[in-house]
Amino acid sequence: MANSDPTKRPRPGPWPPAPDSTAMPPPSWAKKTGFRPKFSGETNASDSGQIVVPPKPKELDSNVDLELGRVRPAPVAPAAAPVPNGVPEGEKVPAPSEKTQTVKKRRTSDGAPVPKSSAPGANGQAPAAPAEPQPRRPARSEEAVDVLPQTVDDDGFVARHSHMKYELRDTPGLVPIGLYGFQHFVSILGSLILIPLVIVPAMGGDHEDTAMVVSTVLFVSGVTTLLHTSFGTRLPLIQGPSFVYLAPALAIINSPEFQGLNGNNFKHIMKELQGAVIIASAFQAILGYSGLMSVLLRLINPVVVSPTIAAVGLSFYSYGFPRVGTCLEIGAVQILLVIIFSLYLRKISVMGHRIFLIYAVPLGLAITWAAAFLLTETGVYSYKGCDINVPASNMISNHCRKHVSRMKHCRVDTSHALKSSPWFRFPYPLQWGTPVFHWKMAIVMCVVSVITSVDSVGSYHASSLLVASRPPTPGVLSRGIGLEGISSVLAGLWGTGIGSTTLTENVHTIAVTKMGSRRAVEFGACVLIAISLVGKVGGFIASIPEVMVAALLCFMWAMLAALGLSNLRYSEAGSSRNIIIVGLSLFFSLSIPAYFQQYGISPNTNLSVPSYFQPYIVASHGPFRSKYGGVNYVMNTLLSFHMVIAFLVAVVLDNTVPGSRQERGVYVWSEPEAARREPAVAKDYELPFRVGRVFRWVKWVGI
Repeated sequence: MANSDPTKRPRPGPWPPAPDSTAMPPPSWAKKTGFRPKFSGETNASDSGQIVVPPKPKELDSNVDLELGRVRPAPVAPAAAPVPNGVPEGEKVPAPSEKTQTVKKRRTSDGAPVPKSSAPGANGQAPAAPAEPQPRRPARSEEAVDVLPQTVDDDGFVARHSHMKYELRDTPGLVPIGLYGFQHFVSILGSLILIPLVIVPAMGGDHEDTAMVVSTVLFVSGVTTLLHTSFGTRLPLIQGPSFVYLAPALAIINSPEFQGLNGNNFKHIMKELQGAVIIASAFQAILGYSGLMSVLLRLINPVVVSPTIAAVGLSFYSYGFPRVGTCLEIGAVQILLVIIFSLYLRKISVMGHRIFLIYAVPLGLAITWAAAFLLTETGVYSYKGCDINVPASNMISNHCRKHVSRMKHCRVDTSHALKSSPWFRFPYPLQWGTPVFHWKMAIVMCVVSVITSVDSVGSYHASSLLVASRPPTPGVLSRGIGLEGISSVLAGLWGTGIGSTTLTENVHTIAVTKMGSRRAVEFGACVLIAISLVGKVGGFIASIPEVMVAALLCFMWAMLAALGLSNLRYSEAGSSRNIIIVGLSLFFSLSIPAYFQQYGISPNTNLSVPSYFQPYIVASHGPFRSKYGGVNYVMNTLLSFHMVIAFLVAVVLDNTVPGSRQERGVYVWSEPEAARREPAVAKDYELPFRVGRVFRWVKWVGI
């Protein structure tokens, strides 16, 4: 019993201690209080870091007491020394193993510098130089954050290596590629098809026009996805119509000059949209390939991305439920089903797949559509002597006028798009005619293209942490933004009515499906192109009742707002600085556009557009009323967009209010020189077919 003598105890070994196979996870205040570090952005440093040399095991943190890593009780620390991780003095802490070792960080909420460990930060920040230990009194606002090991949770937003089935360069067999590729696109189907179902009727198009635009959107989405996975960032990200472009598209559609058009309004307005999208896309391509995006990256951080994307989802509140209310028994059931599938049944797994979580939108749509079909066929929405094809103004019976709204919005047999659609149709460029270019509409779209670039930056970073070995370099990111500009040019030429960009929902889909292979996404893109050539598919999608479209949009926009706010996990979400910036950005993004949208409108004003489109007619009555009509149009329209206000407020405050890099969650991208020396990073992002060698001199768009 030599060890029983305290004077003969062995001296402490090197820190950290050797891995112990029987060691239990260390208890901490985080587990005792139920703290979930993923909401504050704490992930394993190896998942989000810049390429750095791993810290040597023997390097000691000047602020760490070695005894706290031992199984035996720690000695009583001096009163001035901080207690690591909030563990009371004298409490036994099991020795952490190599996989469960935590990197302890301390910081006050006002961003005061404090000692750090030698490990990189949660968002990839390089380790700071070791600071001299300074005694300080414990502050009530002090935060002690544990960067937890690689674990998996319900949503999948943690370490990729512990739960991803296939990573970026993995090439599974043909059956897994087909299954996961189809699953990936079906799970994100709502984002691909819902925008045409909103803008085409707003332009005066009929069901046949909607079917043609849907087929065109599917075709362009498949082509641009293949381009992006081959010559863009090469991340498994689906390209498609973004909700960021929806607000400016609706503003252009409801411009004063289009209100009194006679004849085919759809083709005329579509050509105006094409011209605006093409010019804005060319601007975005120049922004990326010229290297200006690398400069703009210094201003874009999670505190900027989060409220900007959240404002996109929140901005359509005036359209969502008011449209659902036109047939409440159908729309409300649709929303409830999607909520039940995505939340209450999300953990149910069938053959290893969470089918209710992955397919919440298509399952909810299918069940609700089938129920509405049965109600229609059984005559629930049929009224004696009333014909749905007769305009309400021509109806004589008050009984029919009373029920015409229910017949129009609740019945599922009012659309003839499926019957009138051909079996084969090939979308071709300029199918609606030659685009029309107006500088005022082009400027509006150019500003919005910057917002889409900000959105894409957040998607690139978040997805790379899940599937790639390291985040991309600034050159790869600029290359991706430039290719998104080219993709939107194609969308403008083909006439989708809206630009093409990286869909924000990609990150959620990758985390849920656990599929990060670019081969699966490329296979799904090829299937999407083939499906788009079948005209009946577009006709079937165009037949979805409007109330169901509105119900799905309520869920999709709520998801978009939540995904935007989830970017705060890469920063210190509990910091008072970040809380105030995000709060101000969100509030003013709702309040300032409301001022512009309500300016000059009296309660007795007779407007020519439905109430849910009134926020997009601000160009005709906004507060800017100079002698230059084009300037008035641009200023009134831009300042009525929620996302533009959120971006301006956030980018100014985040880049002027003092705060440390860790507190701000500054995005840290891989260094080009280090990426070239790292074979895994080079294989993740280098261009195929040795194309990168030809453009190696263009350093700002490569690795």
